[in-house]
Amino acid sequence: MKDRIIKSLIAHAEGHIEKHCANVDIYLEKAVGIGEHSDVLEAIEKELEVIAKYDDQLNVLKKYFT
Repeated sequence: MKDRIIKSLIAHAEGHIEKHCANVDIYLEKAVGIGEHSDVLEAIEKELEVIAKYDDQLNVLKKYFT
């Protein structure tokens, strides 16, 4: 059960990283099409903060639990 939980936590973090990386790609490629985000740089910074959070979780899981 422990391995399954760790595997699920890793998959969850990786999924969120992919999602937020895709958002950054959209901001970088098609920023004019994102009407509700007038400050594209701020929006990208928020996405990077989320990516960093999940990347930290991945590093902790892999370092201490795998």
